[in-house]
Amino acid sequence: MSRISEKFHTLRAKKEKALIIYLTAGDPSLAVTKELILAMETAGADILEIGIPFSDPTADGPVIQAAAQRALKNGTTLAGILEMIGELRQVSQIPIVLFGYFNPIFAYGTKKFALAAQKDGVDGVLVVDLPPEEARELRQYSDAAGIDFISLIAPTTGSARERQIAAQTAGFIYYVSITGITGTAAPVIADIKIAVDRIEKITKLPVAVGFGIATPEQAREIGLLADGIVIGSAVVRMIDENRNNPELVKVVAGYVSKIKQALR
Repeated sequence: MSRISEKFHTLRAKKEKALIIYLTAGDPSLAVTKELILAMETAGADILEIGIPFSDPTADGPVIQAAAQRALKNGTTLAGILEMIGELRQVSQIPIVLFGYFNPIFAYGTKKFALAAQKDGVDGVLVVDLPPEEARELRQYSDAAGIDFISLIAPTTGSARERQIAAQTAGFIYYVSITGITGTAAPVIADIKIAVDRIEKITKLPVAVGFGIATPEQAREIGLLADGIVIGSAVVRMIDENRNNPELVKVVAGYVSKIKQALR
């Protein structure tokens, strides 16, 4: 059982929902990213999505796009991110998903990436621009390395496509609660309920809902409908707003703690 599956199993036994937090690696620096991960784990985060910065992040809204640009200017690389995760594994076993686009992985080398990710303790990958038809180029190596290949289902995904995605996904299914890019709209609870109910009929995998969630109230409402929630833009924005604040890590951890309390 992977760390991701084990985490959802443990949470289900406690009737608790997963809090999944997204961070852009290297914003404001990889050293601070590492500090934030450890602080957020203590504050109640259950799974971390670590964004690989990319120059053309088409699925991301302006907040995460800007964070990716800052991280790239800081010299953040995929190799550096993997090294940072390897260092984290000396002190933490929190499940970690690498979230991003195929180009940086392809440039690094798909087989080399899978082997390095396995060695450094990556638990899953979510590659937003790698559809099932093209995923074998990576999955032939990442599956063999025991890395969960997590997929997105969107409001615009048709029923046949949903079944295809659900059959090929590992770890959990990430349901995108809004149409469009991240951090630009608020999710509609009634629509999420219909979608999650439909997805749960075609898979035994946990379903996590993301895009547009920012408040404890939203987290509580959506947590009642799914196995977990994902928060990204709200955290990335908070990091940017507090980048010169010596209490940055404490501020973000406090926010994460409030969200987790709402899910309990």
